[in-house]
Amino acid sequence: MSSIEKPSTVSMDGSAILRHEEATPFEGPRGEACLEQISHHIEAHLGKVDTVFHEIVSDTVHVDVHIVKPSQQFPFVRLVTSGMSDLPMAIPEGSEAARYLELVVTLPGNWRLDQDSFKDEAWYWPVRLIKILARLPHKYTTWLGPGHTVPHGDPAEPYASNTKLCGAIILPSATIPDGFCKLRIDENKEIVFLSVVPLYEEEMNLKLRLGVNELLNRLDNVGVNDIIDPARRNAAKKRFGLF
Repeated sequence: MSSIEKPSTVSMDGSAILRHEEATPFEGPRGEACLEQISHHIEAHLGKVDTVFHEIVSDTVHVDVHIVKPSQQFPFVRLVTSGMSDLPMAIPEGSEAARYLELVVTLPGNWRLDQDSFKDEAWYWPVRLIKILARLPHKYTTWLGPGHTVPHGDPAEPYASNTKLCGAIILPSATIPDGFCKLRIDENKEIVFLSVVPLYEEEMNLKLRLGVNELLNRLDNVGVNDIIDPARRNAAKKRFGLF
């Protein structure tokens, strides 16, 4: 049995910090088991799927990104993965965490989605981020769940030149209707949908020092939810005497 994830240290709040050291070798995916069900689920709860970004070459799982454009009911852009849930994640023994996961990114309604704009990383990075995170558990024999943070590199680097956001936390969505959060496929498989919320380096460090609840409280105090704003306020920095 080979382990590619080592709890090399423990954060100040007592949780393990896991470092992904070596990915599994390239392996072609075995198809998209739940593509149709996920697509129908998205349209039933979030709106019509306008575009699907299909991967040309896939490693281990075939990750597509479904784009739902803004509507009167939901004035946001949604990016939703399919394919991450084709394989179960390596959940720790005894854990009740979801084994099958898909991810959601929520963007402002005016986010550019055309092919020319996506040539610029300033507009494309949320797509890249969600695809990387969707494949991560299967490439590193690990798992993602609520409260998990993943830096963009080691040391963490900004996702694009127009933002200092350089990591992400996995959370239940604050803007998605409850009925969307779970999709029952059969008696043995239920897919859970969680949101990706980008973070600043100081916010990731705060979480390691004081725990996820303190981070969430500070994000809430400055009005941060799951709608991405590349230039939003940093919840871990002092301003006007706060924090």
